[in-house]
Amino acid sequence: MESRSVRIGIIGCGQIAQQHLKNYATIPEAEVVACADILHSAADNTAERFGIPNVYYTAAEMLARDDLDAVDVCLHNNLHVSGTRAVLERGLHCYCEKPMAGSYRDAETMLQLSRDTGKMLHIQLGMIYFDEARAARELIDAGELGEIYHARSTGFRRRGRPYVDGYGKPAFVQKQNSGGGALYDMGVYHISQLLYLLGNPKIARISGNTYQKLPMNEARRKDAGYSVEELATGYIRFEGDLTLDVIEAWAVNLGNFSGSCILGTKGGVSLDPFSFHKTVGEVDLDANANLDSSRYRWNTVHGEKELYTSSQAHWVAALLGKVQLLPTAEIALNTMLISTGIYLSAERGCEVSAEEVKSHSVSLAIPL
Repeated sequence: MESRSVRIGIIGCGQIAQQHLKNYATIPEAEVVACADILHSAADNTAERFGIPNVYYTAAEMLARDDLDAVDVCLHNNLHVSGTRAVLERGLHCYCEKPMAGSYRDAETMLQLSRDTGKMLHIQLGMIYFDEARAARELIDAGELGEIYHARSTGFRRRGRPYVDGYGKPAFVQKQNSGGGALYDMGVYHISQLLYLLGNPKIARISGNTYQKLPMNEARRKDAGYSVEELATGYIRFEGDLTLDVIEAWAVNLGNFSGSCILGTKGGVSLDPFSFHKTVGEVDLDANANLDSSRYRWNTVHGEKELYTSSQAHWVAALLGKVQLLPTAEIALNTMLISTGIYLSAERGCEVSAEEVKSHSVSLAIPL
């Protein structure tokens, strides 16, 4: 186990990079020493805000340094594979923002590059570190759910389409940059959380549909070149007797969806808000949990505070050899398979196999 700081560079200084840097600032062992962005003002302002000593205006210039341990890629989705390739082939460990890429093919390439270079690849799947996920994992590992046979992934925004509903930049709703809409933006969090809890099972078949139905400001639609979905639905069959249904909304005419859940033969778990459901005899039990007290004991008794409180904290702990890196790249790849499968099913109007999705997927990579 190493007892030193890790020296980190960051490629891309936009909105998501600011959140990554806020998290790094809370981790004593993390030292962000360089940042790069082709937009000079973004690089300069980020460096000033977070006290980053070295500023670059191309990724290549930053990657020429010989003192980095790892690089954080915070680019648009279709740039993820190019950025990750540059980092891994430079011989550095790579952290990449979600979704893993703009297509399954590109995500698969990223994972293979990690294996070929022997360098760690970590994907930002923030919800697997939530207390709700930690509590559900404990119940599952203890056998309290019995045989798990179905799960539900839900994500809700009443009106939250990037740019056209008032926040974010047009690139978020342009397929050529983002690869997808609600599924790639928010669905990745909810789907990956469930895949993590289910043990990342092997996918067999996928069906689904996507929608862009609700009105929006026409000037913003035209200005943005809006070309992605606002609502996606899906049904996934895994190998064996396990299924998952998905609904993810950027914009929908409802007050809310109920949260994600997992169903087992002995019990069930609701994740948002967290609750545990069990029937004993003829008594139906619905139990809440004091997750604050659970988190206190997970931190103080089990020593998890610096290991699992955030994606960045876990990444730094893994770089220092304090913990084995969670298989976020493998989970993110399966998440991409589900999302890409829903898109393909919507395009064809029928259920598709996992193998069809893999063979149909093409690279959407944009050169770095």
